[in-house]
Amino acid sequence: MANTDVSQIIATSLRDRSGALADNITNNNALLRKINQSGNRKPFAGRDIVLELHYADNNSVQMYSDYDQISTTPADVISAAVYPVKQLAGSMTISGLEQIKNSGKAAVIDLVEAKMENLELSLQNELAAQLYKDGSVANDLNGLQNLVQDDPTSSESVGGINQANFTFWANKIYDFSGAGVTASSTTIQAAMNNVWLQCSRGADMPDCIVADSTYYNHYWTSLQAIQRIMSDDSGASGFTSLAYLNAPVYYDSNAPAAHMYMLNSKYLQLRYHPDTNFKALEPRYAYGQDAMSTIVVWAGNLVCSNRSLQGLVLA
Repeated sequence: MANTDVSQIIATSLRDRSGALADNITNNNALLRKINQSGNRKPFAGRDIVLELHYADNNSVQMYSDYDQISTTPADVISAAVYPVKQLAGSMTISGLEQIKNSGKAAVIDLVEAKMENLELSLQNELAAQLYKDGSVANDLNGLQNLVQDDPTSSESVGGINQANFTFWANKIYDFSGAGVTASSTTIQAAMNNVWLQCSRGADMPDCIVADSTYYNHYWTSLQAIQRIMSDDSGASGFTSLAYLNAPVYYDSNAPAAHMYMLNSKYLQLRYHPDTNFKALEPRYAYGQDAMSTIVVWAGNLVCSNRSLQGLVLA
């Protein structure tokens, strides 16, 4: 029979670790780290994740002189995007035999730490992959293939808004195939320039670029002798990046083939529920087994409040 004190040791160890677990998982990915730096890893409450959108200019703004009448007509300039809540979970299980072999508080804590490190890595990998999902599969995140689409002219709804009906809600693209150009190290920068200009509005411009191996290599090769790490901050964080204007360019093995996302992290958010932000639930004995399991849960989604300033280079 397993030691009845083990559950308390496990629970205490996981409570001490829970805050660091959330930070470690989200900071393990270059894009999520950029979202963190932008202050956009935020909690939500309610059945859905609702983002207010400032989608039009206030038409009361005008030049005037002296006693000219200034319009006070209310302007309908704010709408909202609504995203569903998605859930992620993983479990750590310790058998009765493992408990016997690791008797003593220190040994149990070491065992819990080893198993939690493995679970943490697995959660990191799954969340990193989910960032690029299109949300069409049940339970998947609304990742970049949903938020920054290959075909922004389709009638698909994103955040409950039909992008074909509302052009302010469509992301920008440069399609090598549509332009009749072959993607290569000699053409990649022109494509990036095209999307960058489409996604720039004054000082508001892309601040993070992620690409698959093909497009990352095209850009890397195009730099030749001037290739360099983007900044001390990027290098020190463990992410090697190239530089494009003022944005780091990262390679991400999870990115879809022949895709380069030019993103403005100011409008991308990782929203989470504060009660399930990689929270470890209380340990419980498995039914019909001499084993104790702990489940780590997370609920939220990757969301966007301005798709018109997000861009994509693809073929």
